[in-house]
Amino acid sequence: MAKRLVSAELRPVATAGFLGTPRVGDPGLPRQFLWGTRALLLREVLDQWKESGPCRSGGGERYVRKHWFRVRAADDTVLTVYFDRQARTGAKRRWWLYTITEEKGEVPCVET
Repeated sequence: MAKRLVSAELRPVATAGFLGTPRVGDPGLPRQFLWGTRALLLREVLDQWKESGPCRSGGGERYVRKHWFRVRAADDTVLTVYFDRQARTGAKRRWWLYTITEEKGEVPCVET
């Protein structure tokens, strides 16, 4: 099994719909993403969790920062992706591929 840190932007394919029904307050997980020139079609959610942090203005509240998903793609790769709720100012990128694991050996590199 080969696992690789990627940390690259994912572009959702809007016409592909969503994988499952999102929980209230959670982003809908797109069924398909583009990673560079490679299409990633998602088949199932294996796990999901949230990352939270304190209020940045000094209040005592905590806010959800990222929604994480571990998913299996149609080609059997296992991906860890996340949705950044508070993307940097001016950034349009919200979905990121964090890691990719292929059970059959080499993890492909994709030019972006």
